[in-house]
Amino acid sequence: MNPLNSSGDNLDYLCLDFEGVLIPEIWQEVSKATGIEDLMLTTQDLESYEELMDIRLKLVSDNNITIHDIMEIVKKMEPMDGAADFLSWARDNFQVSIVSDTFYELCWPLVRKLNYPHLICHHLELNGSEITGYKLKQDNNKQKVIEAIKETMKFKVFAAGDSYNDINMLNSADQGFFFQAPSHIKEKYPHLETIKDHNELKIKLENYL
Repeated sequence: MNPLNSSGDNLDYLCLDFEGVLIPEIWQEVSKATGIEDLMLTTQDLESYEELMDIRLKLVSDNNITIHDIMEIVKKMEPMDGAADFLSWARDNFQVSIVSDTFYELCWPLVRKLNYPHLICHHLELNGSEITGYKLKQDNNKQKVIEAIKETMKFKVFAAGDSYNDINMLNSADQGFFFQAPSHIKEKYPHLETIKDHNELKIKLENYL
């Protein structure tokens, strides 16, 4: 990887959400596999991540869904079309971190399929195979990661995400992009540019190299 960009400066930083940007929504795949409709809810539907996770944990408990059950579903998942090629290009031109509200215990098979990009996310709490809760990396993790990269590490930061829980991250970045965000979110935050696919995101980012 070239350690300098075209201007001779250190590479800028790119932070990406995971689900909805590089991989499909894990809990929606669980919903499809189990027939539990409310597991289709995501951070595109609910602004409160805590409320969303309370719903998910109750449904998992009520339906006796184990971590092993979910992992069997995740192992069959693939990254989104174009995601692997985009990420390979991004890692050759930026410092890249995935900053997500997913969980290491759930998403690792997909991290492996994308050649192990740097990932900052949360942990599930387990009792054997039972999912009992979760532990956040830190409150408002996405925004704080962006702020640390900018203020402490002195990088210029670009970011892309698709949901309510990405807003603070996108607003904190030097340039934030919505990636395939639904209309009800785009309309609420019209100052954020919406990107339709990985190729368009690549073209936008190339303008800053």
